[in-house]
Amino acid sequence: MDNTLCTNITPGINELANKTKAANTIDSSLYSEYGVYRGLRNLNGEGLMVGLTGVSEIKAKTKKDGKLIPSEGELYYRGYNITDIIKGIPLSSHYGFEECTYLLLFGELPNLEQLKSFSALLSSYRQLPQTFVRDTIMKAPSRDMMNSLSKGVLALYSYDENPNDTSLENVLRQCLELISVFPLLSVYGYHAYRHFHMGKTLFIHRPLDEYSTSENILHLLRPDSEFSPLEAKLLDLLLILHMEHGAGNNSSYTTHLVTTSGTDTYACISAALASLKGPNHGGATPHVLHMLDDIALHVKDWNDDEEISAYLTKILNKEAFDHTGNIYGIGHAVYSLSDPRNFIIKKFVELLSKEKHLEKEFGLFSAVERLAPEVISKNRTMYKGVSANLEFYSGFVYSMLKIPEELFTPMFAIARIAGWSAHRLEELCNDSRIIRPAFKCISPRRDFIPMDERK
Repeated sequence: MDNTLCTNITPGINELANKTKAANTIDSSLYSEYGVYRGLRNLNGEGLMVGLTGVSEIKAKTKKDGKLIPSEGELYYRGYNITDIIKGIPLSSHYGFEECTYLLLFGELPNLEQLKSFSALLSSYRQLPQTFVRDTIMKAPSRDMMNSLSKGVLALYSYDENPNDTSLENVLRQCLELISVFPLLSVYGYHAYRHFHMGKTLFIHRPLDEYSTSENILHLLRPDSEFSPLEAKLLDLLLILHMEHGAGNNSSYTTHLVTTSGTDTYACISAALASLKGPNHGGATPHVLHMLDDIALHVKDWNDDEEISAYLTKILNKEAFDHTGNIYGIGHAVYSLSDPRNFIIKKFVELLSKEKHLEKEFGLFSAVERLAPEVISKNRTMYKGVSANLEFYSGFVYSMLKIPEELFTPMFAIARIAGWSAHRLEELCNDSRIIRPAFKCISPRRDFIPMDERK
């Protein structure tokens, strides 16, 4: 018997879909009439204030003459500027993801002894229950790695002796375990997918206690487990830059929202994963890489600014690439003049491109980063500045690290689970009321019609 779901769209479904659309389409003018801000954003695109957080802060505007104007972007983790944090973790020093996880969870930077103890704690949690890989990951492996990751998280509920306890101590333990096993769930899920859906050789490496999170990811992923120090450091840097970005992003807000319902940690994090999976949130990185591949194919001279700008204009006008009119990786919902994360990552990307002998490709990325804002400002009405965001170079980094495209968004999740954990714990510490925003119903009152009188 075929166990796959029926995916045929019958004529009856099409008719019902049309009825669904007719019943649920709302006149867009009503949002203005009733003063409703779609997406919890005002007309300038800024998020409406719905809560307080001490975890992180994004700054993209400054006051001048009593008015807020666009400024260079800044990102703070527990009050520390991300630029200063990265400067404090040089290439030759220790790995920083564990240090920043400690900062987000406990509100202070660890000293050397605290960091060693915390890293050892994470290593002790970096294991899955016995037979979990066989029974959960290898059986019915998903073609989508984010769904595979969500399945693994929800399955771990069944192995937890105290899954529903929402005391601070128990949730902290659960969060630390999830932070530790996210790389395993992600990479093992990918190996299962390769083996069962693509017929590739299956190999499973155990994590090594002496390795950092970034080192273990590369160790688990590669058949020979070999990687250079620069590769591991650059991946570590990406994890730090992706791990937190304010409480207002969709997945972190989801974490706050679901936590206030009183649900368990596994359900809460699965909800955050569902949010991150969406292409409007965590799915931009592959699009950037595909776009640059398309530009490389159609632009003959990668050093010709005019030719590159002309093709970017075609993309913007829906005449090229995927015909959406989007120049992916350029622009951000909050940042305007610059994304500090992109500024940080670029110089390290250049170093790795030299190690991989991909300087020419890096030059094309740099040219698109420089020219795209000019093209957009010439062809679109701009309410704020536009610049490259972190996702612009992320896909290029992942490709140089030989991380497959299927794992791009899970890599985001491996980092962001630290931020989600901090937000869940923050919500629990403040005994907040359940989040319940108001929606205005616009359906008119109607008299009930008995069945025999309906047409």
